[in-house]
Amino acid sequence: MPLSEHEQRMLEQMERALYAEDPKFASALEGSGLRTYTRRRVYQAVAGFLVGIALLMAGMVAKQIWISVVGFLVMLGCAVLVVTGWRKVPKPGEQGAPGVRRQVRQRRSVMDRIEQRWQRRRDEQGQ
Repeated sequence: MPLSEHEQRMLEQMERALYAEDPKFASALEGSGLRTYTRRRVYQAVAGFLVGIALLMAGMVAKQIWISVVGFLVMLGCAVLVVTGWRKVPKPGEQGAPGVRRQVRQRRSVMDRIEQRWQRRRDEQGQ
């Protein structure tokens, strides 16, 4: 459920107050920690994928099917982690950028106008 306009204004006021009070702390909360954590997780998953390939090949060379199956499962799990983790990485400057919020507000206002027009048409047809 999206925030109401009042809640958005309150949130923006709190953010501005936080930036004014402690800009260093506010910039630390901006999302760079999340970005670093997520990228590290993606890199670990890529390394795990390479280990899975090695297990798959070792199982084929040793003619042990179960090692190959384990290697394949490791590869599959790591591939899923890479794909889901990479989508979650915030772009630099994405969080805390005032332009992003403005775009969301503009889209919402467009949607509000469309909904108002739709409601007026329904009201006019009902009369």
